[in-house]
Amino acid sequence: MPIVRDELDPKISMWHFLAHTQRFWREKEGLSLTQCGKIMGLARSTVSNMEAGRRRPQDDQMKLLDEHYGTGVLFRVMLWFARMAHDPDWGKQIAKYEEQANMIWMWHGQVIPIALQTDDYSWGYVKAGSPKDYEASMQRRVARKKMFLERVEKEELEIWALVDESVLARQVGGREVMKAQMEHLLYLAELPGVILRVVPFSAGAHLGVDGSVQVIRLDGRDIAYAGAQNGGRMIESPGEVRDLSVKVDRVGCMAASVDGSKEIIGQYLERYS
Repeated sequence: MPIVRDELDPKISMWHFLAHTQRFWREKEGLSLTQCGKIMGLARSTVSNMEAGRRRPQDDQMKLLDEHYGTGVLFRVMLWFARMAHDPDWGKQIAKYEEQANMIWMWHGQVIPIALQTDDYSWGYVKAGSPKDYEASMQRRVARKKMFLERVEKEELEIWALVDESVLARQVGGREVMKAQMEHLLYLAELPGVILRVVPFSAGAHLGVDGSVQVIRLDGRDIAYAGAQNGGRMIESPGEVRDLSVKVDRVGCMAASVDGSKEIIGQYLERYS
C-alpha cells in the first residue's frame, strides 16, 4: 500500500501553507508525485520532500505549477510571502542548511559566532538568556559547534568569519573564559578552512551595526540568515541574498587583514592572561 503522509498544518508558517497548497492542487488534479515532478522537471522524491516541508521550492518551479494549473501567479506569490515572513522553524532549517553548506560567510558584531565559540563562552550566553531548559540549549550549541569543526577539519566546509573588535573586548564568563576563547580563535585561524578577520574600533562607522548576517553557499545557490531579537529571518530570495552578500563584503572592507586580525586577537589574549 502507498505511504500516506499526514498533511502539514498550514497555520504554522507560510512555508507549511505553501507545501499544503502544493499537495492540495496536485491531488485536486489527480496527479501522482511522479507526474507533478515531470511538470517541474524534478524527481518524485523531491516533490515529496517539498510537500513534506523538507525542501524549499524555487521561483522557476512555482512558475511551472502556475502555468500548468492555470493559477496565475498564486504559487509564485505564496513563495514570495514565505520568504519574507518570519519562520518559526528557522532554527531547524538553518541547521539543516549549515550541514549541507560548502562555504559560509558570517558577520557578527555583538557575539563571537557559535561556530567559533568555546563551550565555556557558549555557557555564558546560555545562562544570560531565558531558555526553558538551559542544558538542552547548551547541548544544541555544542552539537552545532562539533558539526562545524568536524566539517572544517575534513575540508568539507570553509568558514569566512568577520567579527567586530567589541566581541573580543566584552568579557563573557570572566577572564579565564576569555583567555581560552582567544586561544581557541587563534587555533581556528590557523586552520586552512577558516578565514577570520576583525573589524577594529578604529574602522569607525560601518554597515554591520544593523545585526548579524550569514550567507550560506549550497550546491547551486546561496541562502542567507539575518539575525534579530526574538528570532531571525531566513532569506532565500536570490536578489535579497545578493544584497546581503554585498553588505558582508562592504563590512569586510573595513576589517584588518588576516595577519592583522591575529595580532588584535593576540593583544586581547595578553590582556586576559
